[in-house]
Amino acid sequence: MVSFSHLDAGTPEALWVRDERLAATPPLDLAGLRALVVLAAHPDDETLGAGGLIAHAARSGAAVHVVVATDGEASHPDSPTFSPELLAEIRRGEVRAAVGALAPSATLRCLGLPDGALADHGPALERALGEAVRDALGEEAAGGDWAGVVLAAPWRHDAHTDHDAAGAVAARVAGEAGVALLEYPVWMWHWAAPGSPQVPWAEARRLELAPAVRSAKERALALHVSQTSPLSEHSGDEALLSPGMQEHFERGFELYFASPPRDAGATFDAVHAASPDPWNFTTSWYERRKRAVTLAALPAARYRRALEVGCSIGVLTGELAERADEVVATDVSPRALERAAERLPHAAAISWEHRRLPQEWPEGAFDLIVASEVGYYFGPAELDEFVRRCLGSLTDDGALVACHWLGAIDGWQLTGEDVHARLRAEAGLETVVHHRERDFLLEVFAKPPAASVAQREGLA
Repeated sequence: MVSFSHLDAGTPEALWVRDERLAATPPLDLAGLRALVVLAAHPDDETLGAGGLIAHAARSGAAVHVVVATDGEASHPDSPTFSPELLAEIRRGEVRAAVGALAPSATLRCLGLPDGALADHGPALERALGEAVRDALGEEAAGGDWAGVVLAAPWRHDAHTDHDAAGAVAARVAGEAGVALLEYPVWMWHWAAPGSPQVPWAEARRLELAPAVRSAKERALALHVSQTSPLSEHSGDEALLSPGMQEHFERGFELYFASPPRDAGATFDAVHAASPDPWNFTTSWYERRKRAVTLAALPAARYRRALEVGCSIGVLTGELAERADEVVATDVSPRALERAAERLPHAAAISWEHRRLPQEWPEGAFDLIVASEVGYYFGPAELDEFVRRCLGSLTDDGALVACHWLGAIDGWQLTGEDVHARLRAEAGLETVVHHRERDFLLEVFAKPPAASVAQREGLA
């Protein structure tokens, strides 16, 4: 666990300049950049860590959107002359001016979350950042085309509690949205040193700053006066960023730790390319029996229009089509849909649709929505969106079916238990069926007041 104070001497910039790994860092590839969203934990983080990136993106014609989580009101807790409220007002003005100097057409959102307590406000920050990403991307998000979109945020291991919290949230949002993530270090340059094992050099990428870009960053940094200069001559009003600390951000380059976008379609395309039946749907007794239990749990004998989320090769889809007039079967993998259509070439009631849900939700109402073994592939914010979409399109007499494996799910944030807990917590849904086995959990939900099967037939 790294511990440091901004009052420490820190690592001199001259030592970093001589570091061979820093000099040999591969260049950051920004070809095709169309939209940049930058998250800052405090006013000035956006300039220190990503000012050059913001200016570069603006000059290349990309849309730039900056989100500042806090107002930085806790930067001088012992100040005898400036209250937190006054500091917040000053720093909001500084960040508006700095972003204007970097990218005059950029949009700026100041969320006003508590400085020093972002770790306690992760859900609020995640919702706001997710909304900012979706709003900023507009038609690109609606169409599922995330190429050329980048989210930049503080490095999640920067050892400042707010930076770490902001970085962790950004990583979740980037993973859910499928966008590239660039993490910029700020305090790492202060507490780390060449050779520090905590620095992930394999992920490092270097952005060289053109003269005009570097000049814009210098102007922006100078506008954060409350951080680069003393507030007054009194004790407690010292500059937060010492001249030595500022040197790290006066370089002709910026460093980022890069994570490429996670392409769920490509991931599951690869799974289906490796096997014609990757989860043994057609050969496993466990899978056949689970489908039978799922179909037996459906409250109605017949449905008008059903939606299946993540249909894979269409085994359950074919059985749902025997109980529904129309089935909209979706999957993020084109290869899976090809396999499904090949298996059921004459299934006129089934519409095979390539969609990334919940973002690309189909139009119209459904009296049956089936989510079998897909919920844990969502992130938390994406799961919230999924539930909202279900509520919006489920008819008053409809059923939402969720069935999920209870074992470990490697490489994804959620478990089957997490998915069902979220569904049970939704005020707009009531549980009609609850079936738990050692291996899986099956639940059926409906809008209140939900009727049981016996009540539907007038038996209770």
